[in-house]
Amino acid sequence: MKKHANLFCVGAALSLLCACESVVKAPEPILPIPEAKQVEWQKMETYAFVHFGLNTFNDREWGYGDSDPKTFNPAKLDCEQWVKTFVAAGMKGVILTAKHHDGFCLWPTGLTEYCIRNTPYKDGKGDIVRELSEACKKYGIKFAVYLSPWDRNQAIYGTPEYVDYFYKQLHELLTNYGAVFEIWFDGANGGDGWYGGAKDSRTIDRKTYYQYDRAYEMIDKYQPQAVVFSDGGPGCRWVGNENGFAGATNWSFLRAGEVYPGYPKYRELQYGHADGNQWVAAECDVSIRPGWFYHPEEDNRVKTVEQLTDLYYRSVGHNATLLLNFPVDRNGLIHPVDSANAVDFHKNIQKQLAHNLLSGVVAEVSDERGGKYTAKAMTDNDYDTYWATNDGVVSATVEFDLPQQEKVNRMMLQEYIPLGQRVKSFVVEYNKDGQWLPVKLNEETTTV
Repeated sequence: MKKHANLFCVGAALSLLCACESVVKAPEPILPIPEAKQVEWQKMETYAFVHFGLNTFNDREWGYGDSDPKTFNPAKLDCEQWVKTFVAAGMKGVILTAKHHDGFCLWPTGLTEYCIRNTPYKDGKGDIVRELSEACKKYGIKFAVYLSPWDRNQAIYGTPEYVDYFYKQLHELLTNYGAVFEIWFDGANGGDGWYGGAKDSRTIDRKTYYQYDRAYEMIDKYQPQAVVFSDGGPGCRWVGNENGFAGATNWSFLRAGEVYPGYPKYRELQYGHADGNQWVAAECDVSIRPGWFYHPEEDNRVKTVEQLTDLYYRSVGHNATLLLNFPVDRNGLIHPVDSANAVDFHKNIQKQLAHNLLSGVVAEVSDERGGKYTAKAMTDNDYDTYWATNDGVVSATVEFDLPQQEKVNRMMLQEYIPLGQRVKSFVVEYNKDGQWLPVKLNEETTTV
């Protein structure tokens, strides 16, 4: 009987312990916080951009809107070749420039003649938006579209009629090509153009002209999982440069309603607004070549594996995502050098991050919330588990005791962002002969 009683007591104690753990509540979020779709978007880390269109065949970056559609004739176009490259390069999705500033559309829209229907490609029966969307589905990556609000071909640009035209285009893209993970609205808006043959300069009010609330309502209706990109979001924001890096301190916040497409203080977007009240994390866009569209003379100016690796750490490593552009060539293919460098870049990152020195090591912490929010959650490789302190604790220490002396050359510190971004500063130190010394973040290797 005594033995059975002891067993019962142990069982009761375990039940009591489980009950205690279950009542340990998660920390209260610190506003602003991201939507679930923004968290899933940031988990992607790297994805591809494709700039391809009439500019490719007319050696332009910003087409004027006057290039002849008959010049568009990619003889070997293969969207599966693009997507297989992206998969091999570890990218989780691709954003296609369905329409750039020149107004030329890569899908057979019924809204304008300035589109792929009037090109030699597949005798006018092609649809590159559909071809890429289907290739993405086949190889298991996400698909998205870039639709330039500016249109240098449309005669009605600058009038209220053009805004209706723009939303009809957006409706076509949102309803005919399956799920998209992002909608990309460029901040370049208004200026000189062809405008239906009238060489002119059109000025619009960038804050109000496009009536973006209409876009958000339409996207919420047809693609509620999509994150909206523009200078100021609202889903994600431009990082304030086209060089592929974010600020070393990069807040995921903006002051709501302050930033708009064409925002003149764009350099502050590299850092975000520390006092912001809206979650709008940064996306770092950069081309693998100097230009966004293909130019043969840039074949020997493709970013190297080392350059791409550095950009990864300065974008994803700075609380942003990396959007890497591939200028598809005039055959309709990703150039072999671009492909090789992108794939080798991914392999290089994998190699550098392959050996996790903290795997299985449980830290000693100065404060612990208890329940499931304990120190062991820091190294269990589960995104949705995390260590937390008790309420009111605003500074804490975490100490890892490695089994042996190791050389450390990479370190990842990560917050559980569904509850907000709250860490304002941190210090990393190592113990040498009983003395704690700071790790300099620009050192190649530190022995700890």
